[in-house]
Amino acid sequence: MRYTELGHTGMKISHLGFGASSLGSVFRETNEKDSFAAVETAIEGGINFIDVSPYYGHYKAETVLGKALRNIPREKYYLSTKVGRYGKDGVNTWDYSARRVTDSVYESMERLGIDHIDLINVHDIEFQAALPGGLQKVVDETLPALVELRSKGVVGHVGITDLQLDNLKWVVEHTEKGTVESILNFCHYTLNDDALADYLDFFEQHGIGIVNASPLSMGLLSQRGVPSWHPAPLSLVQACQRATQHCTEKGYPIERLAVQYSVSNPRIASTLFSSANPENVRRNIQWANEEPDWNLVDEVKHIIGKEQRVTWANS
Repeated sequence: MRYTELGHTGMKISHLGFGASSLGSVFRETNEKDSFAAVETAIEGGINFIDVSPYYGHYKAETVLGKALRNIPREKYYLSTKVGRYGKDGVNTWDYSARRVTDSVYESMERLGIDHIDLINVHDIEFQAALPGGLQKVVDETLPALVELRSKGVVGHVGITDLQLDNLKWVVEHTEKGTVESILNFCHYTLNDDALADYLDFFEQHGIGIVNASPLSMGLLSQRGVPSWHPAPLSLVQACQRATQHCTEKGYPIERLAVQYSVSNPRIASTLFSSANPENVRRNIQWANEEPDWNLVDEVKHIIGKEQRVTWANS
């Protein structure tokens, strides 16, 4: 396992990170026994970066993760969670106000059973962009509230997350240096979309650590097939299906190639994947420690062709 400092935070995190969204039964129903084993397998395999959010499973993921972490020494992992996106009774809600995000941090710590959060993120800032105040509210209200918690030692570091790369760049450009210490972006350093590469220089110049997520592009790059809810256009789905079939014929699962490709760039500190299945966790760790078949990478990119970097709106 490779360990890289996340920006200037001092946190040296594993190049493969554990995303705990699956523990909230976000993708399919899960049980606590498997979820606990998945977390333990991740730690045993050298993963030391765990990411979660109160939004995942509407608080379930944090609650289950908190139980899983009870028997794991605190020095074994860095923990990242988020503020801004929530939900209850199947209804999604958003609140990026200073008061709500401050309360949210303490609520998350209680669910997780910890007294300190290593990294707190503003979750999917594009949703605030559509609310009164827009992204300026993140700059003027949300981030200052989290920086205050950082000054008190409640959280160690502050970051922002989003699907839209331009939103992340805009917030960094409109905040004082040192406010934002890391960014988390998903589905933009994958076999079908490497747009994050265009922003690496910008984030590095601002001393900001980079986390990538969803190496399978939310299921596009999988033998199981894209889930029905996936927002990708049909043309992209079909291109990825052709690429998947090609990898299958080569005897090289596209999931393996996708994970290997997403973790291959040393300028990206960590790539998050999510699974509540310990065997899947073990397999992903093995893949992440292997060099990809670069000829096959080129072939897959050629098959995806003009659908490269085709993206979608968050939901």
